[in-house]
Amino acid sequence: MNTLAKITLTETKLALRTPGFVIGGLVLPTAITAILGAIPAIRADSETPTGMRFLDAWVPSMVVLTIAMMGLQAIPGIIATYREQGILRRFATTPVHPAQLLVAQLIINVTVTIGGVGILLLTAGVVFDVPTPRHPLGFLLTFFLGTTAIFGLGLIAASVAKTSRAASGIALIAYLPIMFLGGVYLPRPLLPEAIRDIGAYIPPGVKALEDAWTGAGAQPLQLAVLAAFAVGSCVLAAKLFRWE
Repeated sequence: MNTLAKITLTETKLALRTPGFVIGGLVLPTAITAILGAIPAIRADSETPTGMRFLDAWVPSMVVLTIAMMGLQAIPGIIATYREQGILRRFATTPVHPAQLLVAQLIINVTVTIGGVGILLLTAGVVFDVPTPRHPLGFLLTFFLGTTAIFGLGLIAASVAKTSRAASGIALIAYLPIMFLGGVYLPRPLLPEAIRDIGAYIPPGVKALEDAWTGAGAQPLQLAVLAAFAVGSCVLAAKLFRWE
């Protein structure tokens, strides 16, 4: 077993000892969807041109919740805590480069994100007959770009913060508008048109996710903006990141 695999295994065991974000990322979006799905009016047939029920339109917002929670709450706090406690500095004095610890945390949290979205889609489809995306490749591309962009923003927060509390506060600046524009606080159909238009180009790409479901297909400009966010956030995080 190589060094990265050993560190990842160790970090996984540590994460399972304080499993708040792990359980939240895996279960919370599905639990919220199940509660809403138990309400008959929420899952009632729709007369809209797309035929999407309220519950069907809600699932992309829960994908946004999963990505944002892990990328903008879990990752910044964990990495800033390691810096605050001097763990990264101590790693720098060993043959093990501290970047491997960072990569291990990214592997764990991205895996939880993928798992949470997978459980959400499986439960929504089996229990509530929510259709799968009609454009699966468009969904996967949007999910990849959106997840990369959000985790990049989380790493920026972790890069400039000296404490875990500061990292959480900085990440909250991005977390709240992303949740609002992503339709988590208020369903997107109820938002003003101008707000919906802005949300269409904000990571993690809720409009592109919705279009993947309906079959309309994500607009190239939306994907280009997501890609720009993904590259820009990761490059900026790399330039700002400090081990101490």
